[in-house]
Amino acid sequence: MIYTCAIDTPLGAMTASAEQEALTGLWFIGQKYYPSKTGTWVYEPDYTVFEELRIWLDCYFSGRHCTSGLRIDPPGMPFQKAVWDILLKIPFGQITTYGEIARKIAVQRGLSSMSAQAVGGAVGHNPISILIPCHRVVGSNRSLTGYAGGLDKKEALLHLENVDMTKRFFDIMKT
Repeated sequence: MIYTCAIDTPLGAMTASAEQEALTGLWFIGQKYYPSKTGTWVYEPDYTVFEELRIWLDCYFSGRHCTSGLRIDPPGMPFQKAVWDILLKIPFGQITTYGEIARKIAVQRGLSSMSAQAVGGAVGHNPISILIPCHRVVGSNRSLTGYAGGLDKKEALLHLENVDMTKRFFDIMKT
């Protein structure tokens, strides 16, 4: 059974979903790739996962790096999950590029190269906004390319994390 609730944030209302004590989705209302088949979801705002999520979001939107025991389990294909695992390693307040993630995926898979566009597709379909920090991925020239929730939200999230987008880009993600 998929549980859901609405959550208000400083950047707008969001919808969360959870199954088996794990967060499976967090979307800004109306964002690109917003789930279309929610008719069978059960509205349960007091579900434990959502209580933990609200605590985490309150901490995050206060401008702090937050840790939590909140379990996440985004549905996706193996390639997408590999990309999302890399996103989870981008430190709070730092950024990386689609190309750098593509290089990491290529190394993991023993390939000579990987398409940054394929990585961009996986990043864009991330079903758990903010917690899986796809907003920390920028273009090779530091441009704020793509964000399913809207570039205004991506910019606001990076600003909240004190990311200085005016500096010349250098690879800050060495792991």
